[in-house]
Amino acid sequence: MSTAQTLVTQELSATTAAATADILAAAADAYGTVDNPDLIRDAADIAKTLPAELLSACTMERGGIGFQVIAGFTLDDAAIGPTPPRWKDADPHRNADWDILMLLLAHAFGKPFGWSGQQEGRLVNNIVPSRGHEREQTGASSTVLLEPHTEDAFHPGRCHYLLLGGMRNHDDIGTTLSSVREVDLEPAEFVELASATVPILPDTSYEANPAAGTLPPGGTSHAPVVPTLWVGDDGLCLRYDPAYTPTETAPERYRRAYDSLSKELARNARTVSLRAGEVLVIDNDVIVHGRVPFTPRYDGTDRWLKRINVRVPGKHRPLAEQYEDGYGEDVVDPLGAHPVYSERSTS
Repeated sequence: MSTAQTLVTQELSATTAAATADILAAAADAYGTVDNPDLIRDAADIAKTLPAELLSACTMERGGIGFQVIAGFTLDDAAIGPTPPRWKDADPHRNADWDILMLLLAHAFGKPFGWSGQQEGRLVNNIVPSRGHEREQTGASSTVLLEPHTEDAFHPGRCHYLLLGGMRNHDDIGTTLSSVREVDLEPAEFVELASATVPILPDTSYEANPAAGTLPPGGTSHAPVVPTLWVGDDGLCLRYDPAYTPTETAPERYRRAYDSLSKELARNARTVSLRAGEVLVIDNDVIVHGRVPFTPRYDGTDRWLKRINVRVPGKHRPLAEQYEDGYGEDVVDPLGAHPVYSERSTS
């Protein structure tokens, strides 16, 4: 697989990086941690004060490849402390500036949100390898390939953009990326995959959800079936998570088409080794992402990412999604607004 990082990286100037660091330090002094309700209220306005070069970088090319890297932020490997053994062990005070950066960038791209059933509803999540989760298909895994997937594909309120911030990656562990707009499918395969045939189940990071990773009682008759492919306002889009999609319940022709899509995504895969001080921005309707296997050390030096979900008002998805209940998982909107998942049909 080729590394595309140098092709899509927007490298910030030292002046912009320093000015951004000053804004983050001032916000951390004023508000403490990213969970401060006053910061949540003021974050959108603070984001508007970010340097013009950074705000310019917070755009995605319409109809483009679907991901980019913003690089040049300063991060001190010693100052951030050891990689926490679990997401909940991260010190919110020690890393406040980076958490605040993720929040401000999310506002620059759209509107940030969290999940009630994931990492206790926090807006900024910590992604670290954790003992006992090595072989799961979640961000806490390590020794297995994290299969390419759409983030939170099971839910109609899934993010439009996913932001991943590099805290530590001494071993250059790769994030895999593949764009649906580079696959080559037969017309009949597209027709199959554009039909609502199989459900996508919640992943096991939603530990409290009874539907996580398994079919609900009654099988697929009690789970909403969804299309894998559709045409959005700016091109082909997908909703894809093979680890949590019971394709064995689908007709053979659909399984063949799904297999063809999976092979095409693998054929066109790239890797990005996200380094400290870099932020990877993923269009969640265009790109599927995963992670290569690695052996964790659990000594405080393992790979560590920050994650935040972003919704873009007016970015449309199929109308049928508004009738899905998301298996009961609730979106945590920091401003308490009621989210609109789908405003009109993309067809």
